[in-house]
Amino acid sequence: MTLIVILAVAAAVALYFQDRQRPGAGSSAAAEARRLRSPLVRLAALVGIQTAHGRRANQWDAGAVGERATAARLKPLVREGWTVLHDRALPTGDANVDHLLVSPSGVVIVLDSKKWSARWPLRVESGRLMHGDRDVSARLNGIRHEARAVSRALKSPVIALVSMEGPAESPDPRREWMFDSLRIVPADRIVPVLRAIGRRHRATGPHPGARAAALFPAYRRK
Repeated sequence: MTLIVILAVAAAVALYFQDRQRPGAGSSAAAEARRLRSPLVRLAALVGIQTAHGRRANQWDAGAVGERATAARLKPLVREGWTVLHDRALPTGDANVDHLLVSPSGVVIVLDSKKWSARWPLRVESGRLMHGDRDVSARLNGIRHEARAVSRALKSPVIALVSMEGPAESPDPRREWMFDSLRIVPADRIVPVLRAIGRRHRATGPHPGARAAALFPAYRRK
């Protein structure tokens, strides 16, 4: 019993120090994972018991890893004059944008990072997005909401994209998926795709990069 108490105290102390969210790619997802891992959840994991909160925390951790990996891939764009913002809060509500980009030509792109298991392929079947045998269509609802919110705030058209890390690639020779007009791009191709969009489209009016940085601050989960 004494050992359990010591472990509980240690877990509580670790949780206290880790819960101070630092801004940057994946920070809010990592903070949510820490929130879900209460001292009791940590204790359960130590003795090999998997809880519902523990499983959800693992999913949030995977999301944080995916966002950081995408952020690392996007670094060359910053040197090319792109505005690249990570983990940004929307003006209203409790949602966040994984990555908000503005090309040198002023094109606004909302990019959602996904890191799913590579054990199962991703495919579009009968109007549904399937990861193995699981229907994951609803998991892309958020990016549509985020793109609409960014478009309203900036009063500018917004392109929504998903960067997918993990699942086996599409049989399409372009190695992409299209689901309900949403373009899903393998993570290792996301930068060339973004460059092509930036070259192909051009926004009118003042460049919205500085305004985007001001309107969408670093996200902090409430």
